[in-house]
This record gives sequence, C-alpha cells and structure tokens, in this order.
Amino acid sequence: MVINTIIWHNPKCSKSRQALSHLNQKNITPVIRLYLENPPTTSELEKVLLLLNLRVLELTRTKELEFKALPSNIINDDSLLIKALTQYPKLIERPIIIKGERAVLGRTTSKIEELF
Repeated sequence: MVINTIIWHNPKCSKSRQALSHLNQKNITPVIRLYLENPPTTSELEKVLLLLNLRVLELTRTKELEFKALPSNIINDDSLLIKALTQYPKLIERPIIIKGERAVLGRTTSKIEELF
C-alpha cells in the first residue's frame, strides 16, 4: 500500500518552500494542499493536532494581527480557537507534513526527516 505524503503549503512562506524543496530532493512528491485556499475543517485540524501531539495554541501563529484581534475567550478555549483557525487559516503554523498516521511541523529539515 502506498502512503501519500501531504504538505499543507503556503507558497509565499520561505519555510514552506524549503520544506517542499527538501521533499522533492528526496524524490518525494507530496500532495500539495494550499491550505489558505482550501482551509482545513475543524475535524481535520483536531486530527492533525493529535498527530503532531501539539496543543492548538502551539500550532497558532500568535504574532499575526488576526490572532491579536481575537477576544481572550477564544484564545483560552481550544475548541473556539480551532474554529478561528478554520476561519483564518493564515494563523496555522506551516508547513505541516503528514504521512499516514504521523505528522510534523516541517520548519526544519531535521523535523521532516523524522517522518522518513
């Protein structure tokens, strides 16, 4: 059985481009999900958080203006914050690389290597 590698990719992000390039150099052609154009659902985000073993705030880009504009009741409630990430996918840290039932936040090549 072939297990596809998926990357939640933002082509404007240098870390995301580096991760994609690293995968391609390893002859891995991932399924590219342009998550800003095709945001994840709440259930997809919940699953990815489990695979990453991260709390939702750890997957959130907290320096973005959209995050700073969120009321504290949303920031302090995981389920509300997940819903906010689906509405504002720019707030999701990137790139996320998923292979089967494993995932990493691929901001460094060493993290990406953990999948392979």
